[in-house]
Amino acid sequence: MEKVMNLIKPKPDPKQLLRDWQRKLRQECRNIERQIRDIQKEERTVQKAIKEAAKRNDMVSAKALAKEIVSARRTVNRLYENKAQMNSISMHLGESVAVARTVGHLSKSAEVMKLVNNLMKAPQMAATMQEFSKEMTKAGVIEEFVNEAIDNALDSEDMEEEIDEEVDKVLTAIAGETAAELPEAVRKERIKVPAQKASTSREEEAIAEGVDDEEELEEIRARLAKVRS
Repeated sequence: MEKVMNLIKPKPDPKQLLRDWQRKLRQECRNIERQIRDIQKEERTVQKAIKEAAKRNDMVSAKALAKEIVSARRTVNRLYENKAQMNSISMHLGESVAVARTVGHLSKSAEVMKLVNNLMKAPQMAATMQEFSKEMTKAGVIEEFVNEAIDNALDSEDMEEEIDEEVDKVLTAIAGETAAELPEAVRKERIKVPAQKASTSREEEAIAEGVDDEEELEEIRARLAKVRS
């Protein structure tokens, strides 16, 4: 009975499908733009906190906050990439509908499939793109596929060095002369916190700088994590 119903059920209009998909894509792009604005707004607060930490020669807190900025900016870059890929999907879907006017049905698009697959690997987009992939597979635009695991085969040591370089650039740009005035050896020593002494160091910092500074640092981290999610 179900097969019979599927045979007599009218096929969805390609133009209507395109309008529905493009409307959803535009909504997702607006969500991304809002998320980027939230992250950039929070970054300004973190920049102020870095300057204050540098003024009191608290380079441990300054570097920790600078790492948060580096992470936030990387998230923003990924969000811009996601937005660009969604715009590309919308463009290719438009081309597919133009072809459908000639052949009478939507054809498979390898480029759309590739873009959807890439976006499914992005944590922020995974759920949305899974739903898109189901609809597009049903409409015959893409083939059903198994999402591949994210490739994390990057060398961790090289990545850490790259992040450290970015952190130093952020510190120099934001803290300016305040951070640069500290001797290099002192800066490295103040920034270096051995893993086995991390707990003791936090207690000493709370005594020396006041509990409020530690709480403020954790609060800033939490806010950044929230707007990045």
